Order: sequence, then C-alpha cells, then structure tokens
Amino acid sequence: MLTTLFSTNTEIVGLILRMTVGFIIFPHGAQKMLGWFGGYGYTATMGFLTSTAKLPYIIGLSVILLEFVGSLMLIAGLGTRIVALGFIGLMIGIILTSHLQNGFFMNWFGNQSGEGFEYHLLVIGLAVALLIGGAGKYSVDQLIVQ
Repeated sequence: MLTTLFSTNTEIVGLILRMTVGFIIFPHGAQKMLGWFGGYGYTATMGFLTSTAKLPYIIGLSVILLEFVGSLMLIAGLGTRIVALGFIGLMIGIILTSHLQNGFFMNWFGNQSGEGFEYHLLVIGLAVALLIGGAGKYSVDQLIVQ
C-alpha cells in the first residue's frame, strides 16, 4: 500500500507539476489560514464557509487545511498522490458550488456575475498528472519508498 501511494519516478516533470500546483494554491491557503495576501484569516474564513457558503464545519476545516498544509506538502513532495486527490475533489466541489453558473471563462473584463471554472480545470488536470505519475525528482515520497 505504501509503495502504491508513495512510489514515483525520478523525472523532473513531477517536480515541475507539484511546484506549479503547490505555489499556486499556497497563497490561497495562506489567505484562509493566516490572513496573508489580503485574506481574512482562519476565523473569518470559517465564518464565511460555514455561514454564507453553508458548508459543514468539517468541510470548511478540510478546505483550509488542504489548501494551506496540502500545498506545502506538495512543494516538499510528501504524500503527493493523496494531496493531488484532495485537490481534485476540492476543485470539483468549488466548481459545483461556486463557479459552474458563471460558465467556463474567467471574468477578465468584469462583464460576468462571477468567475468561470477554467482555472479549476487546470488545477484538476495538473493534479491528475500528479496522481498518475507521482511526485518526481527531489521529493520526500521518493525517500519513503527507497
């Protein structure tokens, strides 16, 4: 089981994929957890997720932890397949609850009622590639299965 979860190749592609996803998601997680990058921090974000978005507390907590801790785990290459699967689920959930009604395209020109879901599909695609290929070069996962 551990071998299946943590096995990876030593190619640079996995490194590039996980750094891309990790560094893109990290600021979002830091906004939610710490209030960095113009975010509201843990308490306000949980208030929004549970009151306004009507998510159960455990789901709100999972979103914050996945984006913050999960992005750091991806950058380190630790539990890459598990985190990638979490990001796939997260992005599907975000599309279905918040962006599907706005269509595909992002709201570059401010003429839509909200953002589309093209960004989320990109993250899903990158996460699927990580799920299949693993963490790649310079990863903690690589050290676990040696």
